[in-house]
Amino acid sequence: MNKRIIERAQEVFDIEIDALQTLRGNLGDGFEKMVARCKETVQSGGKLVFTGVGKSGYIGKKIAATLSSVGSPSVFMHPVEARHGDLGIIQKHDLLIALSYSGETEELLVVLTPAKRLGIELVAITASAESTLGKMSDLVVEMPVPREACPFNLAPTATTTALLVLGDALAMVLLDCLGFTKNDYGRLHPGGAIGRMVTMRATDIMRDVEHSALVKTTDQVREGLFRMSHARCGSAIVVDDDRRLLGIFTDGDFRRWAAKDMTVLERTMGEVMTANPVSISSGSLAVEVMKLLEKKHIDDVVVTDDDGRVAGFIDVQDLPGLKLM
Repeated sequence: MNKRIIERAQEVFDIEIDALQTLRGNLGDGFEKMVARCKETVQSGGKLVFTGVGKSGYIGKKIAATLSSVGSPSVFMHPVEARHGDLGIIQKHDLLIALSYSGETEELLVVLTPAKRLGIELVAITASAESTLGKMSDLVVEMPVPREACPFNLAPTATTTALLVLGDALAMVLLDCLGFTKNDYGRLHPGGAIGRMVTMRATDIMRDVEHSALVKTTDQVREGLFRMSHARCGSAIVVDDDRRLLGIFTDGDFRRWAAKDMTVLERTMGEVMTANPVSISSGSLAVEVMKLLEKKHIDDVVVTDDDGRVAGFIDVQDLPGLKLM
């Protein structure tokens, strides 16, 4: 391993971490006012319009996308295209947020005066309120960064990282302020695994009791294994006469018992089951099921209905087929 390569990479990490710590320590009135103006804009039916050139522009697109995904409608407007018609993106109740670390980017500055003539409030995220951009703006969020990771202190590195994190902070604070929920998130992400995770519930992904291996405490292990094979599942769920959950017996449990004594086949399920197994309510979101499976390091989880009766179970092997993994 080339030690110098690793050392240089670590140096870049250190410089960018220092930039984030500096930015974190300087968060104050400007950021708070920007959050308030963004909240007012969204609540009045407007949108947040980000604009910037070069690397700041790329970060602006990401910030706009993140904000839109968590309930704050946002778009990116390229300054050059804005001079040729895209200024029409901006509407009466919108808020324009200009991104430029130097605050002197000519391609950005030239479009701001025409934008302001539309009566739109301008917020600047820049290094200094004394920059040209800062002086043109109604509100400035200063973003001082000690230095770039570039050895010439030229290529945007630490500054773009800081801007990206500032955008994430804005998105998450607005999420809280606007009361955006998991259900809201699901409505905005109807496709893909994320959408399914926050819209589907345990009942949507479980095997019902007809396709589960339910046994009583008095049943022999032999019978439990037969029902597991018939249902093609890796667990037998032990229930009482009212179908309330008592325990679980997995194929892994059987292997461990059988390694010691094959007479386990004649034992009752009540003797070998794991009592009080992990369970989840039928109304739980799929994302909660996934978290439980990961936290408990288990492959199966029993699903219970509102009355506490077993409604089915979820097998981790079914999840890829449901496109949840």
